Amino acid sequence: MARNLSAVAFFGQDRQIAMSSPDKVVARTGRLRQRYDNEYRLVAGCVPYRVKKDEANPRILGDVPGQVEVLMVSTPNRADMVFPKGGWEDDEEVYEAASREAMEEAGVKGIVNRTTLGHWVFKSKSSQNSSSPRGACKGYIFAMEVTEELESWPEQATHGRRWVSPGEAYQLCRYEWMREALTALLERLSMIEPVASAQELSDQTSMYMMLQASSDSAVALC
Repeated sequence: MARNLSAVAFFGQDRQIAMSSPDKVVARTGRLRQRYDNEYRLVAGCVPYRVKKDEANPRILGDVPGQVEVLMVSTPNRADMVFPKGGWEDDEEVYEAASREAMEEAGVKGIVNRTTLGHWVFKSKSSQNSSSPRGACKGYIFAMEVTEELESWPEQATHGRRWVSPGEAYQLCRYEWMREALTALLERLSMIEPVASAQELSDQTSMYMMLQASSDSAVALC
């Protein structure tokens, strides 16, 4: 059972990220330590967010006045965007993997709530027409409140980053599961009422002027 508490999720001495120099962190590569659940590759990711204080027009998030922005990641030759995610390895907890991926892909560190926003199955492009779990991923997505932005990060050459409003994020999300994860975050922050169906989700996004992206049938790559 997941523990319902927040923690700064980074690594102790037994969970080191490879270093190319004393002050430069590089991304993990390869799948030697990759975790699997039967034929599913296990992945972890997060929706990084921050609350910007707006004294002139406060929006109440629990007891915190402000406006929420989420951080999205760009990839080459694509106009849409994603939230950071990647493989969950066998020497780290799942929330640590989510935190590491946020640092590697988006160059941010922060506080990860260890209660997931949910979990989803992602099918690879080559297996999207197959009913078998072979080649598919099972992903666990967390909320991360960003506390630090790095000037440089391991995957900066291939991953840009951009702070956007929730409404813009709904338009930019490459995959439907990302909109669902974003909705779960906004529910947790009391931005919107909990939703129980796809129709209710559509109604909520309309309230925020959140237009559906043009490709709802897109398949996430692992």
